[in-house]
Amino acid sequence: MRVAPMLRALIRTAAVLDHQMSEALRPSGITLTQYNVLRILRGAGPSGLCGREIAERLVARVPDVPRLVERLEVMRLIRRERDPEDRRHVTATITPKGLRLLEEVTPGLEAVEQARLGRLSSRTLDGLIEGLAAVRGA
Repeated sequence: MRVAPMLRALIRTAAVLDHQMSEALRPSGITLTQYNVLRILRGAGPSGLCGREIAERLVARVPDVPRLVERLEVMRLIRRERDPEDRRHVTATITPKGLRLLEEVTPGLEAVEQARLGRLSSRTLDGLIEGLAAVRGA
């Protein structure tokens, strides 16, 4: 099966961005998916989210969210708490250490964004965002 040039270009661009963002995060010791979980939990505020809610909000779907959350807890970037009324329900919240890490890695990720997208006009970026949303069916 032949992949259309536009689809190939999208896949290649996504791979380049993924690689550069992963490299920007490497010194912090977290992956792009772990960064995404921390960002999601920061946005959730002090009430936090359960694993299912985290999974629904991830940029890229991952098969084992509980293990991902567990790793972040071991790193002390998040905290998990079981509901005393329903032991099956576990809520995750970001810790102060997790918030500091997000602050530390943000400049590197912004630098990647600026290097890759900074030369595009706001009109072009808006069109790109709109077009990509259409491709995703959003």
